[in-house]
Amino acid sequence: MSDLPRHDDNEQPDPLDSFGEIIAAETDRDPDLAVIEAGSRTLRTQGGPPQADVPARPEDPEADKALREVEGQLATRWGETKLEPSVSRISALMDVLGEPQRSYPSIHITGTNGKTSTARMIEALLGAFKLRTGRYTSPHVQSITERISLDGAPISAERFVETYQDIKPYIEMVDASQEYRLSFFEVLTGMAYAAFADAPVDVAVVEVGMGGSWDATNVIDGDVAVVTPIDLDHTDRLGSTPGEIAGEKAGIVKQDATVIMAQQPVDAAQVLLKKAVEVDATVAREGLEFGVVSRQVAVGGQLLTLRGLGGEYTEVYLPLHGAHQAHNAAVALAAVEAFFGVGAQRAEPLDVETVRKAFASVASPGRLEVVRRSPTVVLDAAHNPAGARATAEAIGEAFDFSRLIGVVGASGDKNVRGLLEAFEPIFAEVVITQNSSHRAMDPDELAAIAVEVFGEDRVQVEPRLPDALEAAITLAEEEGEFAGGGVLVTGSVITVGEARLLLGRG
Repeated sequence: MSDLPRHDDNEQPDPLDSFGEIIAAETDRDPDLAVIEAGSRTLRTQGGPPQADVPARPEDPEADKALREVEGQLATRWGETKLEPSVSRISALMDVLGEPQRSYPSIHITGTNGKTSTARMIEALLGAFKLRTGRYTSPHVQSITERISLDGAPISAERFVETYQDIKPYIEMVDASQEYRLSFFEVLTGMAYAAFADAPVDVAVVEVGMGGSWDATNVIDGDVAVVTPIDLDHTDRLGSTPGEIAGEKAGIVKQDATVIMAQQPVDAAQVLLKKAVEVDATVAREGLEFGVVSRQVAVGGQLLTLRGLGGEYTEVYLPLHGAHQAHNAAVALAAVEAFFGVGAQRAEPLDVETVRKAFASVASPGRLEVVRRSPTVVLDAAHNPAGARATAEAIGEAFDFSRLIGVVGASGDKNVRGLLEAFEPIFAEVVITQNSSHRAMDPDELAAIAVEVFGEDRVQVEPRLPDALEAAITLAEEEGEFAGGGVLVTGSVITVGEARLLLGRG
């Protein structure tokens, strides 16, 4: 931490320089092209976010073959929806590996929505301050290698395979000694922790898979515990109220840690604060110790003023849409401040210019990601009612669609009625489909619920995702080339990932 760049009051670059360059680049565009690529508030979103780091299949046939073999071996294990609530197996694996997760400090992230975007923002901030980062997130959008990142980029297929082969003998040793074999997620978690130790990283940014207390990631003792907004999801496993769910998620709060808490339902906040008291953790709450001071829609995203633990950070450009992403940014900033001791060991804020550069570099694939123009096609991985409400609000703010067509493919274990009800006000019509996952809800079953929500005239069923995309694009084009029709593909990370591939991203 001694290498942390200090704020220099003598150096005050114009905070609007970089933002002005973006605006200048956009105003130099052909205005006719901007109209043809309609579907958004023209120059507000034409800039787009940085290119998302979603890897394609390896070009080298041997590397691709090796990766497929590992994927095949992982697929023989319990999937991420089959759980035996315990950290005994992952603890045994860490033991035989020599406790790699204890060789670096970590920031641990739980919550219902916003975890991956927040993790990416934290990673960008730490990297901007010259720390080597490891990031572990789930699920992946397109490639399994996305889950384990070093220095802001997914590890290569070759390194993914090497890491698996390195720890495979230890995995088999643990399998033989336990009642149940290590699960898919537990093996990946072990791989991530081993890869981070091997790098080595200066800090790990780790997103829980589900819950917190018994999640496989919870063999780390996070210096900073981040809790993004808690809402109802996985109620069959985590609880039926935000307070009950918070009880599970509070399991990541360790002795003497710092807790960065996003705005929460009252019962969830009470549970989290009680846990913090029990373990002598320090708490920073959004809306009190930190938060969003102001935000305005900007080219390809939004311009923020954030209040951190050390003061205000003005003119922060974030190339992501929606109020929810602004709140994620406030949480991420507070988490990194806490990691560096701002507000505790040191009073001065982080260098504001470094913070600006970090946020300007953030990308979050499949989160209100524009992947096509004319008509505009947007991908968003909302898969529960709370996420869908945030997405619907952001669509209305950032885009001027005169006619928006939804493509929805959801998992059968989700609250699909609540999801559809959240999107009903913004969808002119909805095309119901399914992705290739075994968890995908039958399209006819999903369509029956959609008819109850939207009415029969607004629902179309296309079981194959390619056909659903084509149908939605055709419907969006009905108003003509210069109208503001658009398509939103949503309902599942898997649906979004497969649509991304079909539309030529990755």
